Amino acid sequence: MERKEPYATEAEYKKRVIHERDIPALRLFPDINVETHLISAERLTVIFNSWTPNVQVPVHKHESEQILIMADGTCDFIIEGKLYHLEKGDIVILPSNIEHGAYASDKSMQTTEIFSPPRYDYLEKLEAVKKGLRK
Repeated sequence: MERKEPYATEAEYKKRVIHERDIPALRLFPDINVETHLISAERLTVIFNSWTPNVQVPVHKHESEQILIMADGTCDFIIEGKLYHLEKGDIVILPSNIEHGAYASDKSMQTTEIFSPPRYDYLEKLEAVKKGLRK
């Protein structure tokens, strides 16, 4: 296959491409043992979570719509007071302000979560980590 477009310059590449390993890890909530890597654009936030076994996320809600992708593992996800058993490859779509939470299984799991509009509360925590104000 013949390529017709020129490759991006190094500056253009750095402006558009981020390596996952370069996204700083943080814990969004000190009492929930989930390591998060967060990245945000103008209209959405994406987080990559590594959950330790038996983590519980209390029921909560937020303005942002959310899509949760089970990248690996299993959990029981709570949506409006009902349990949904999720496994690798399952995707959950949550409208704005719907109550939800989770019970991780006895094994670790990985999730990718997409929020729109961006989770500004998470971005504030990321900025605090970058400034050394919290871990």
